[in-house]
Amino acid sequence: MTTNVLILCTHNSARSVLAEAMLNHWARKFDKDVKAFSAGSAPSGRINPHALAALRNAGVDTSGYRSKSWDEFSHPGAPHMHIVITVCDSAASEQCPYWPGTPAQVHWGYEDPSNAAEDRKAEAFEATRQSISDRMLELLQLPLSKMSNEELQGALDHIAHH
Repeated sequence: MTTNVLILCTHNSARSVLAEAMLNHWARKFDKDVKAFSAGSAPSGRINPHALAALRNAGVDTSGYRSKSWDEFSHPGAPHMHIVITVCDSAASEQCPYWPGTPAQVHWGYEDPSNAAEDRKAEAFEATRQSISDRMLELLQLPLSKMSNEELQGALDHIAHH
């Protein structure tokens, strides 16, 4: 059974898209039955071009990614989420919609690379992409299909703290 992971950030334009793309990239590469999605509470409607450039420079396919509302994942017929990850502090403090099945939830916060000085944006986005990538690799090392929700929650919290 596919493990669905929803990654949230307020605008769904940078960090959450970086995380979605990196998790899907690594899941394909290592033949893991994991599918990542991303969304935001107040989506910007566009993906930051620096995020797309960082992904492309790392050899990650960026086709099909778009900025979208988390409402798309809370209606009947939406994919059932097993894990919900917030990657920005503002999204972590918001009241999230009800996710059917009570998925494991964790906050893995990252500084917003969009706030870097213009001459340092590419570097900031690449550093964020690398940091996110490391955590996604840790996530994929877990025996996701064999873990109870309690075990999964503990493992996600452990990843959050290193």
